[in-house]
Amino acid sequence: MIQGKKQPAILVLEDGAVYRGTSFGAPGEAIGEVVFNTALTGYQEILTDPSYKGQMVTMTYPLIGNVGVNEEDVESGRVWCEGFIVRELAPVASNWRSRKPLDQYLQESGVPGIEGIDTRALTRHLRDHGCKMGIISSVSDNVPALMEKVRAHPGIIGVDLVKEVTCSEPYHWEEGRWEWGKGYTPPAEKLFKVAAYDFGIKRNILRMLTSLGCDITVYPAAAPAEKIIAADPDGIFLSNGPGDPEAVTYAIENVRKLLGPRPLFGICLGHQILGLALGGRTFKLKFGHHGGNHPVMDLATRKVQITSQNHNFVVDSETVKNITTQTHRNLNDGSNEGMAHVELPAYSVQYHPESSPGPHDARPLFERFVSLMEKGV
Repeated sequence: MIQGKKQPAILVLEDGAVYRGTSFGAPGEAIGEVVFNTALTGYQEILTDPSYKGQMVTMTYPLIGNVGVNEEDVESGRVWCEGFIVRELAPVASNWRSRKPLDQYLQESGVPGIEGIDTRALTRHLRDHGCKMGIISSVSDNVPALMEKVRAHPGIIGVDLVKEVTCSEPYHWEEGRWEWGKGYTPPAEKLFKVAAYDFGIKRNILRMLTSLGCDITVYPAAAPAEKIIAADPDGIFLSNGPGDPEAVTYAIENVRKLLGPRPLFGICLGHQILGLALGGRTFKLKFGHHGGNHPVMDLATRKVQITSQNHNFVVDSETVKNITTQTHRNLNDGSNEGMAHVELPAYSVQYHPESSPGPHDARPLFERFVSLMEKGV
């Protein structure tokens, strides 16, 4: 229950747009790129997704916090987004799995939030004018001074955010999928060694792979390709992550060295890094794809999947068309949502087949990775 008088808060965008509301979560200020997420549920998974490092998330669904927070629905060990923007923070958390309210969770995480603004108006502004850097403040109402802080911030283009979210040392993952009445299950029988690059990896990706018989070692983003090759894995996985893929030059070079007979599977940032390693280019979308309801067509079957997405950059299809086959297309804007190398067992998708949150339509993509390892190609 949120009690007492609410502290005023303000959101100021770099283009001068101002939104006034009230503070929740941690007091203070935070700067980040303001994006909107169209998912109806899953705010805890969104908050803990390392891909949101450097960004402040606006939820388009109007009531947030009504199911509270628990220990299971996290995608990493902490909250990564810089700030949280909602229309209405639910005053009561009502769910049998809830352990604390969202307000307390963000306070403990040091992440400020703002509620009570017109998130529809903010979303329309971002959709029409593109993502903007912004600042949330509950300690200052000086708009010119706040705007100056925002405009002095480096933003996310050309900035390596992966180094801030990756693990520091390699580790093994030993947890399978969540099942009703059991929670997270033990790993399945270990059949294949997988080396996973942590560019900001989500836990549910690891759970999906583990449940299919993958013995996973997670490596820091800058782990040399030679170290991966020396471990002799059956397959290599490139994870999701935050920010501009072109800034992660060491990952691009390592993936270029790893292309070969071992199956390689990339998701989100891993998809973009694979594209760059193949000599392609990436570009920034106007307002990105963030949410759990994005339609994607499988170009081989012509079937449509409803997908979970979280990215601001995409691979330019024209720059990789001679070395890859485009496998998936976004039906909203036609952007590249998947590709496969024409000769090597390397493929990737821009969206998130592990969901969490979101639909499960694309989970068979993990089975494809396992199938390639089974064939030994």
